[in-house]
Amino acid sequence: MKRRHLLGCLAALPLAQALGRPGIVQRPLARVIVDNDFAGDPDGLVALAHQLLAPATRTVLVTASALDPRLARMAGLDPERTAQDGARRARALLRLAGPGLRPPVVADGAAQAIVDAALRDDPLPLVLACGGPLTNVAAALRLQPAIAARMRLVWIGGTAAGDDGAEYNLATDVAAARFVLEETRIPVLQIPSEEYRRFQVSVATLNAEVAPLSPLARWLVDQYRHLPPFVRLGGTLTFGDSPLVTATAFDPAATPFTTRTVGDREIRMAHSLDPQLNFADFTALLRAHARRA
Repeated sequence: MKRRHLLGCLAALPLAQALGRPGIVQRPLARVIVDNDFAGDPDGLVALAHQLLAPATRTVLVTASALDPRLARMAGLDPERTAQDGARRARALLRLAGPGLRPPVVADGAAQAIVDAALRDDPLPLVLACGGPLTNVAAALRLQPAIAARMRLVWIGGTAAGDDGAEYNLATDVAAARFVLEETRIPVLQIPSEEYRRFQVSVATLNAEVAPLSPLARWLVDQYRHLPPFVRLGGTLTFGDSPLVTATAFDPAATPFTTRTVGDREIRMAHSLDPQLNFADFTALLRAHARRA
C-alpha cells in the first residue's frame, strides 16, 4: 500500500467510527494455552482476563498448577487442593467474561489436556503461556515429547542475573524447570523477574479507575482485597503475569529479547517491556467488553 493511501485510510478512521462503522479489525494470530497457579497472587487472574479479551489471540485451554506447599500453608490453604482451588477461581472469571470466552479449565489431568490441545490440528500456531511453576508443562512434555515441536513456551520465571533460587516460579519446582529448559527442545521465551516485577499498578488506580469499568473489572480488583496476612501492602500491587499478554498478543517488536545458552541450545530472554502499553491495552479491552455485555 502506498504511503499516501495508508495515511488517507488512517485519517478516515474517526469519521468511520462516528458513522457507526467498526474500528480497526483484529483477528487471532495464535492459539494460547494459559497455565498458572491461580490460587496464588491475583495477577494470574488479571493476565487470564487480559488474554481472554485480547482479539489477537484465541485462548483454547486454561490449566491450573499447584502452589508451593509451604506458601499454601502460610496462606491458610490446603496444600493438596491449590490447583483445584485455582481452577475454581478461573471458572468464576470465565463466567463473568461471558459465554463466548469459556475455554475448558483443567486442574486434574492438566498434562493430558495440554497434550491433547497441542496435537489438535489448527492453522493458528500454538503458544503455552505459563505464569507459574513449570510443573504442568514438564508433565505434558514427559507424557508426549513430540509436542515440543508443535508449540512454543512463554514463561514468567527465573532471573536475568542467574540467582534463580530466590525466584518463586523456578524455586517451586526446580526439577520441572530444569527438565523443560535443559532436556527438551521446545522454543522458550523467558520473562525474568527483573522484567515482570516492573509491572505494577497503584492501589489508587485500581480503586478509582479499574474497578468502576465493569463487573469483571470489579471482580478482579476484589481479588486483591483477600491477600494472605503475610503480604505487606504498599502503594502498588503486582500485575506481574501480564507480560504473558505482551509476548503473545502484541507485535513481536513489543518484546525485545537477548539469547542465553542453556546446555546445547539457546533460550530467548525478554527485556525492556512496556508496562504502560500493556495496562492501557487491558483497560481499553475492559471498557469494550463492558459495552458489549
